[in-house]
Amino acid sequence: MKTLFHPLQLAALICPLLFVVCADAANDVSRWDGDERSAARLIAGSRPVGAAAFVRAGVEIRLKLGWHTYWRYPGDAGVPPQFDFSGSQNVKQVHVLWPAPQRLSEGGGTSIGYARDVIFPLHVVPQDSSKPVVLRLKLDYAVCEKLCVPAEAKAELILTNGSSSQDVALAAAEAQVPKRHALAEGKALAIQSVRRERSRVVVDVASPARQVDLFAEGPTSHWALPLPVPVGGGPEGLKRFAFDLDGAPPGAKYEGALITLTAIGDQGAIEVAIRLD
Repeated sequence: MKTLFHPLQLAALICPLLFVVCADAANDVSRWDGDERSAARLIAGSRPVGAAAFVRAGVEIRLKLGWHTYWRYPGDAGVPPQFDFSGSQNVKQVHVLWPAPQRLSEGGGTSIGYARDVIFPLHVVPQDSSKPVVLRLKLDYAVCEKLCVPAEAKAELILTNGSSSQDVALAAAEAQVPKRHALAEGKALAIQSVRRERSRVVVDVASPARQVDLFAEGPTSHWALPLPVPVGGGPEGLKRFAFDLDGAPPGAKYEGALITLTAIGDQGAIEVAIRLD
């Protein structure tokens, strides 16, 4: 005689035997908070092998098809996400990592952001690494289709030293974060030279990829540098971009300003910080 179990009954029988696995699977993500346009949640990652300084986690934003959200510098328009972890417990510091974005056409201008689901990796530094972290997030962001609307989400997740089912997703997001390079450093992708020509900056990028993009950021969020555009006249094998020296806040000087250039190609993404001479 066969005995048939309902799926929920079967899970009730299996989980006591594999209680560690079942608990981990239930506790490495928070609930989604949002609506039909977008939603956000926290995800936990395993602690890096041999590194006790931080705990890996992430903020995942889910977007409805056709909607987008923004990078830390949104370009011509938009609002960058604001991450507030002040309500957390046993947290000394949270480092937010930003995956490489893309250009987005929006209302006659060009913004910078993400046109599909995105995970922002987090490096969470605990006050006491021997104790669990209670990570609490208040997220304010914007999502756009034809119109832009503000969005917010709240999430809470306990981060322990256990394993996580989210490691693969977190690793994929971390791989998209631009790597910090020096000028002319790198083989497959490199920012080869940066020079100022009167009222504009010219940047030469070395890359075997046919599609390469470049973004420029000022020293603070109060700067709004124009998006670099491809221009001709570059040396063979290099892709040349240029942008006008515009968008500095009142009283700021371009001379000696520290700008960050982010180059994105098929081989990944890099960022170079350099002072304008």
